[in-house]
Amino acid sequence: MVAAAFLLPSLVLLGALVVQPIGYSVWRSLFDRSGEVFVGGDNYAELLRDGAVRTAVENTAVWVVFAPAVATALGLVFAVLTERVRWGTAFKLLVFMPMAISMLAAGIIFRLVYDHDPDRGVANAVWVGVHDTFAPASAFPRARPGRDSPLVPEEGAAAGGFATREPVRAGTPVLLPLVGVAPDALPEGTRPARPAPAEPGKVTGTAWQDFTRGGGGRPNTVDTAESGFAGMRVEAVRDGRVVESATTRADGTFTLSAKADGALLRLPASNFREAYAGVEWLGPALVTPAVIGAYVWMWAGFAMVLIAAGLAAVPRELLEAARVDGAGEWQVFRRITVPLLAPVLVVVLVTLVINVMKIFDLVFVIAPGSVQDDANVLALQLYRTSFGTDADAGLGSAIAVLLLVLVVPVMLYNIRRMRREARR
Repeated sequence: MVAAAFLLPSLVLLGALVVQPIGYSVWRSLFDRSGEVFVGGDNYAELLRDGAVRTAVENTAVWVVFAPAVATALGLVFAVLTERVRWGTAFKLLVFMPMAISMLAAGIIFRLVYDHDPDRGVANAVWVGVHDTFAPASAFPRARPGRDSPLVPEEGAAAGGFATREPVRAGTPVLLPLVGVAPDALPEGTRPARPAPAEPGKVTGTAWQDFTRGGGGRPNTVDTAESGFAGMRVEAVRDGRVVESATTRADGTFTLSAKADGALLRLPASNFREAYAGVEWLGPALVTPAVIGAYVWMWAGFAMVLIAAGLAAVPRELLEAARVDGAGEWQVFRRITVPLLAPVLVVVLVTLVINVMKIFDLVFVIAPGSVQDDANVLALQLYRTSFGTDADAGLGSAIAVLLLVLVVPVMLYNIRRMRREARR
């Protein structure tokens, strides 16, 4: 009776907060939207037909397979490596710190991290920076020949270069007029365009913005009120081979040697490459991996702390004996450390599996409304079905029961494992 008296408050709370809601959800799932008409298993049959629910189940499966595994693997790596450095405690503190942030706050942070605009989103700022280091964008992505221009689209150019209609001759200045570049988008240091002087034995010319701000000027004629195209690459092509090349000066002028005499001048497609906008992290294709990345950022520290505690209990004599016998660090890690940590790794993995099957906050906050259908998971589908102007409590209760059925086997396995550990 004393034991019953102590257990009674907990049993009452357990019944009120867990048992009764579960029982009511099962009962409510057997009724229609209004809760007045008994429909039996119709709501569960509807789950099989509903495309949104199937997508939620598929995404939940992706979460269960990848998120716990990646978080556990990173936690294991961090726990093992931080044992070997003097500042390991500080590193563990930094890795564990995201656990102090709520899911809502983490979602807001990563919504900004994944912003498509490189000026706001950190992920795209880094990605665009790396991309532009190896493939810099052009300053003239929208430039094109104007009316009656001596330039025509280059034949066979996949990316949109331009070439002169006729071969050029030494001593005769060449005009390469283009339009379509906003004045404020011109490269820094651009100067007013200048007609190139004729030079004996050389091919000279000007590439410029054939547009006068405010009106005026004549087409295909260099006007001092127009801007030169600085830094544009000009190539002389003969028989499909580049025989000479040059880069335009700040005023748009360029000079080629006698090798260019009789060749076609080409403005290659690299001059008109569109600025790289980065990756659409929150687009339909990448939104689920992106949200999983935010989850791993938060929970890798949790895995690291538990694994580090288990690692502290590993007998050092076994590790040292293996090293004395000639085992390398990778062999020690793979054949001794990981097997001895297997019980702890299972605890972490199972805990995270149960956690990700109920994931809601991160998906709801990070995924924009336009792609929430693509990022949908069961807990989010439960919320979207059960609340709002088109709420269907019967169908929502059926989703809740489905989620319970999926979580229970993992929980039972965890309980059995804990009992086996206790008997040892």
